[in-house]
Amino acid sequence: QVQVVESGGGLVQTGGSKELLCEVSGSSDRQYNMAWYRQAPGKQRELVASITSAGTARYGDLTKGRFTISNPYLYTVYLQMNNVNTEDTAVYYCNFQSWVPNVEYWGKGAQVTVFS
Repeated sequence: QVQVVESGGGLVQTGGSKELLCEVSGSSDRQYNMAWYRQAPGKQRELVASITSAGTARYGDLTKGRFTISNPYLYTVYLQMNNVNTEDTAVYYCNFQSWVPNVEYWGKGAQVTVFS
């Protein structure tokens, strides 16, 4: 059974940095995508950043240049958040998508709250 677990959420001051970690267990797929999404109260879930198992990354428009996604190990992805602002306050969800079969899994989310 595939499990996706986020960690690293919490409080961070405006202009500060925070790192989120996502770890996947129970998969043996060698080709996959992992991504961070976020959902703020009253808003739709949006893509923050994604990365393939080969290391190709892409970013959402609102976080490009401030956030960095990386996958230093299999089934592990980090999200480095720099120069955060109050609009970055949201629940951050990790998504794991295997290529064959094409199945995706979600974590339960990690709350990040930015205060001024």
